[in-house]
Amino acid sequence: MKKYSIALIPGDGIGPEVVGATVEVLHALTRRLQTFELAFEEFDWGTERYKRVGAYMPDDGCDRLRGHDAALFGAVGAPDVPDHISLWGLLLGLRGPLQLFANVRPVRMLPGMQSRLRDVADPADLDWVLVRENSEGEYSGQGGRTHVGQPHEAATEVAIYTRAGVARILRFAFETARARSRKRLTVVTKSNSLRHGLVLWDEVAAEVAAEFPDVAWDKELVDAMTVRMVARPRTLDVVVGTNLHMDILSDLAAALAGSIGLAPSSNLDPTRANPSLFEPVHGSAFDITGKGVANPVATIWSAAEMLKWIGEEDAAAHLMRSLETVVSRGETTPDLGGSLSTNQVARAVSHEIANT
Repeated sequence: MKKYSIALIPGDGIGPEVVGATVEVLHALTRRLQTFELAFEEFDWGTERYKRVGAYMPDDGCDRLRGHDAALFGAVGAPDVPDHISLWGLLLGLRGPLQLFANVRPVRMLPGMQSRLRDVADPADLDWVLVRENSEGEYSGQGGRTHVGQPHEAATEVAIYTRAGVARILRFAFETARARSRKRLTVVTKSNSLRHGLVLWDEVAAEVAAEFPDVAWDKELVDAMTVRMVARPRTLDVVVGTNLHMDILSDLAAALAGSIGLAPSSNLDPTRANPSLFEPVHGSAFDITGKGVANPVATIWSAAEMLKWIGEEDAAAHLMRSLETVVSRGETTPDLGGSLSTNQVARAVSHEIANT
C-alpha cells in the first residue's frame, strides 16, 4: 500500500479550523478506500511563532518540506502584524525557494450553488482553470524606499519578467488547456501600456503557442478581461496571466462562481523537484475565527487537488463527488446559506465518503 507524507501548515485565524476539518475528511477517505495511507506532520509556522521567535518559519523550513510529498496550507495573516510581513514571512517565503511557479485555481459552480451572474444557469457555462505565474513579475520583491518620511519620499516596486519564467508558465498553461476538452487558452496581458515586460510576455506567448497547434488561443488585455468574465463567461476555458493580474482575476472568478469560500488553489512545481503546496484562497478571516462557522469546502477541494497531483486520481474523484453531494443538499456553513458548523460539514462529507 502506498504511503504519502503530507506536511500540514494550518497557520493563522481559521486556518487551523479548516485544515483540521479537512484532515478528518482525508482520514475517512483512506479508511473507506484502503488503497493508500496519508501520514501527516504538522508545523506551527504562523503569526504566534513569529511573535515568539521573530520568524514565521525556521531557516531550514523549505528543506523540511522537501521531505514530504505535498503540503496542505491553511492561511497566514493577523490583524496586529502588517500583511507584507506575514505574507513574505511564510507563503511567499515558500513559493520562491521551492519554485512553486504555477498557481492553479479551478473555478466552477458546485451542485446547488448559484453563480452571481444572472444569465448563468448551466454549470458548464462557467468552468474555468486559472493559471497564475507564481514566482516573479510584480511579486519579485525588487524595489525600495528612499527619503523615508520626507515630502519627497519615493517608493519603487520593480516587476521582473524573465524569458525562462514566462515561457515555463505559458507552456504549463498550454499543456493544461490541451488536456481539457475545449482545448482553449486565453492569455491575459497589458502590453498596450506596459511596453517592456508585457511585450516580452506577448512575444513568448506567440512562440510557445507554435508548439501547441491543437490549442486555440487568444489574447486579452486585463481590463477588458474583467468585462469578458462577467459578460461572456462561456468564451473562456483556461486563462493564464502574470502574478498580480491573476491574483486579482482569480478572486473575481471565485466570486462569480458563487463564493470565495469555495475557491481552492494549488501552488505547483511542475518539474516535481519540490513538493507542491495546496491551500484555500479565502485567507485567515479573523472576524469569524473560533466561532466554528468557517467554510471548509475550499480546503477540502484543495485536498482533492492535492490527491490528484500525487497520483491518487480515483481518490480525488471520490472525495469531490462526496463533497458535491453534501453541498448540493444544502449541508453547508452559514456563508452559503446553511446552518452547519465547520466540523459538521466535515462529518457530513466523511459520512458521505463512508457510504458511497
